[in-house]
Amino acid sequence: MTRQEKDQFIDSIAEKLKASKNLYLADISGLTVSDSNELRRLCFNKGVEVQVVKNTLLRKAMEKVEGNYEEAYELLVGNTALMTSESGSVPAKVIKEFRKKHDKPVLKAAFIEESLYLGDEQVKELASLKSKDELIGEIIGLLQSPAKNVISALQSGGSNLSGILTTLSDRPEAPGEAAETKEEAPVEEVKEEPVAEEKVDESSADDSTEEKANEETPTEKSAEESKNVEDADESESADSEEGADNAGEDKKE
Repeated sequence: MTRQEKDQFIDSIAEKLKASKNLYLADISGLTVSDSNELRRLCFNKGVEVQVVKNTLLRKAMEKVEGNYEEAYELLVGNTALMTSESGSVPAKVIKEFRKKHDKPVLKAAFIEESLYLGDEQVKELASLKSKDELIGEIIGLLQSPAKNVISALQSGGSNLSGILTTLSDRPEAPGEAAETKEEAPVEEVKEEPVAEEKVDESSADDSTEEKANEETPTEKSAEESKNVEDADESESADSEEGADNAGEDKKE
């Protein structure tokens, strides 16, 4: 392999590391060609991509990308197979299934959702990992269950609890939740502006009062007219009596 070919190979591995959230490093040394082909077929059927990589080239690819790969550098010895998958648990299940008849592969390290698992003893735990969708479904079921079921689930295996807590912390808030947790904005106090008193024109007010005083109600007018009629009658009566008296006196004379 030429220098240029090595650089291109390193770049391709680096791109694979960037694209994959689930990465396994396994030792498959000692397998025959037939066993290696059997492992590849099993990986293909399970949706796992497997590729044997030289340790020096794999390390250079790891150094080119971001990630906590430094702790795995010392494990890059002997034969190393790079296993990638959309699921974090499927490669571990493949290893367990294949090792029912063979001694390999042996897990060196696994990088799952930025978490690092070191050593072959992690295979059992990795095989029991659940996907994010499965965890979210379980959490929804727990939230809808009685409290005793929630407590029982929390007291179960540490790996499940760890996965649930991780999923809860990574889960985005729904619009309804965000509205509940958002602090209420302080309500701005509305200051009442003093109502300007309308200035009343004094002259207009006086004229209005005078007009009202001069106005007479129909009842008052009727009473006054009646009084005037009575006074007129009394005057006429008095004049008649006086005329009669004068006439009598004239006769006497």
